[in-house]
Amino acid sequence: MSGDEVEVPVPAEPVAAAPALGEPMDLMTALQLVLRKSLAHGGLTRGLHEAAKVIEKHAAQLCVLAEDCDQADYVKLVKSLCAEHNVNLMTIPSAKTLGEWSGLCKIDSEGKARKVVGCSCVVVKDFGEDTEGLHVVQEYVKSH
Repeated sequence: MSGDEVEVPVPAEPVAAAPALGEPMDLMTALQLVLRKSLAHGGLTRGLHEAAKVIEKHAAQLCVLAEDCDQADYVKLVKSLCAEHNVNLMTIPSAKTLGEWSGLCKIDSEGKARKVVGCSCVVVKDFGEDTEGLHVVQEYVKSH
């Protein structure tokens, strides 16, 4: 029995490692968590047309725009809508990354994303759960 009691602290080590990983959470990891939680709770809108409708209805809480979008009118419209309706705007470097984070991909048996479709604009209507990632994103938005 004492051998079993010695094994009990072993699972405690990974639990202790999890908060250590959570402490230095960077902005992109936090944004990824927020987008996934929002998607799971049905609060994520993808694409220009749907995003514009949500922003116009004053239901948007956060807008994420891809920096590598080559349509200047697209970027200009999203930025002006966000400014007009006081919606927080964040940018992310890659549309493919944004597409993957917002669920526009297939996940294979190994858990890797396949057939990722790029997405230039995502709007969060509902954050879902209150997580550490959400706090990191909200602090970033307040400071910028």
